[in-house]
Amino acid sequence: MKITKYGHACLLVEEGGATILLDPGVWNPVPEATGIDAVFITHEHQDHIDIPQVTAVLGRNPDAVIYTHEAVGRLLEEAGLLYTPIAEGETVSIQGVPVQSFGHDHAIIYGSASPCRNTGFLINERLYVPGDALHDVPLKPVEILALPTGAPWMKLAEAIEYAKKVRPKVVFPIHDAMYTEEYQRGLVPRIVGRNLEGIEFRDMQAGAVEEF
Repeated sequence: MKITKYGHACLLVEEGGATILLDPGVWNPVPEATGIDAVFITHEHQDHIDIPQVTAVLGRNPDAVIYTHEAVGRLLEEAGLLYTPIAEGETVSIQGVPVQSFGHDHAIIYGSASPCRNTGFLINERLYVPGDALHDVPLKPVEILALPTGAPWMKLAEAIEYAKKVRPKVVFPIHDAMYTEEYQRGLVPRIVGRNLEGIEFRDMQAGAVEEF
């Protein structure tokens, strides 16, 4: 599996015959990749979906299909963009590569209610991208975890505990664009990376391309 981290939560995943883009939002550069088969969007917040970016991606990849839930779908429809709804627990095939959805609610920011719906995606039973939630654990083994390491709804201890619950072989950080370089490259590897108890921490920064 080849993963490009554009920045924050935006990832390009190349696996088998499939090329998949996840969460093109406002805190990453506009993805310029071609050959994209599908775009998966976890939830409606702007750091995960930016309509101008999605429009630009589809302009370069007119055959790409957007998969998301109905709440995000309403935003897409308002912009005149088509999408295919994916239900909780549903699996779709992208060029022979299965992608299964997990979860329903975004993490609570304050109070007792989730601010919106959130869907995590498990790609080829290898890579899990949770979106903005650390409470949904796929009921399948996960090899690679894209781990949120900074947000107004979490603390680093919660990220560490979540990684230990999922028990992947390797994690890499996402959801970190709002923090300084010192936080991203210093504090996160030191606090998260050193406390994963046998799970490899791979410190991918914005623009990195890694093979897994």
